[in-house]
Amino acid sequence: MIKQNLSKFKLPKNFRGRNAFVVQSWWLVQSILFKNSPQFLYGFRNFLLRLFGAKIGKNVIIRPTVRITYPWKVSIGDFSWIGDDVVLYSLGEIEIGNNVVISQKSYICAASHDYLKEDFPIFAKKNIIEDECWLATDVYVAPGVTIRKGSVIGARSSVYKDIPANKICMGNPVEIIRERISE
Repeated sequence: MIKQNLSKFKLPKNFRGRNAFVVQSWWLVQSILFKNSPQFLYGFRNFLLRLFGAKIGKNVIIRPTVRITYPWKVSIGDFSWIGDDVVLYSLGEIEIGNNVVISQKSYICAASHDYLKEDFPIFAKKNIIEDECWLATDVYVAPGVTIRKGSVIGARSSVYKDIPANKICMGNPVEIIRERISE
């Protein structure tokens, strides 16, 4: 029995959200201008992302080593920080709130494949990271996950389900450790 037959795979119509010229243009801009821009030129990188349709708030810090698949599917709120080597795998929408920190090497994944079907179809599911969250180093967020306001995800955790507000979580798979209580 065949588990997957990639010769039957078809990319859904308009899956990328822009035509091939725009997609290739972004990949060139990202690999030449964005990636090679001096670390302190946050406004320049934000400008490039906005130019390609991203919604970027005020005073957003995005490091030059961040990789964003399709910026037109990304929204980042005011005063948020996106750290070195973060991947926003935005085949689906990724919405990041205000005052969010996504630390280095984290991977926000907004798409996957249905491995139970022979044609291995791709699908997108929106990720939402609400205001005042912190994703520590090397956190993986699976497609369709929402992390509610004020939650913290510990280093090297993998998040496969929604996280309620104001929780401190860690592990693989992530588990709630305790409440996040402000002084």
